[in-house]
Amino acid sequence: MSAFRPASGIRRDEHDWGVFAQMSGPRDGLKGIVAIEATFLPGKAHPFHFHPGQEEVIYVLEGTIEQWVESESQTLTAGDAVVIPADAVHATYNETGESAKILAILSPAVEGDGYAAVDVAADEPWASLRP
Repeated sequence: MSAFRPASGIRRDEHDWGVFAQMSGPRDGLKGIVAIEATFLPGKAHPFHFHPGQEEVIYVLEGTIEQWVESESQTLTAGDAVVIPADAVHATYNETGESAKILAILSPAVEGDGYAAVDVAADEPWASLRP
């Protein structure tokens, strides 16, 4: 498989929350890293979750997000980043009227798509943390 990924060759999956595009992962022969571009539509989110055994870096490409790591939140804009330790519960919300785009890099890659997410949004304290 070629090392190059032209935009036309990157699969972009539309969801009710936005667009998901995996740039790299195990299907490309990579074992240590997964890169994902995600565009969050206005008012949409990836609620509280964690990635078992995976570290993550989120870099904001466009727009503004409300980023949570455990019980701490901060507003991030284009050019900002957050480093998330393995197994840390986190969430990304777009409460603005404009789309927001991030680049998420996870390591190590895990079998399948290269990442695993465990949804804890309905569990306490996460369900009550955000008004």
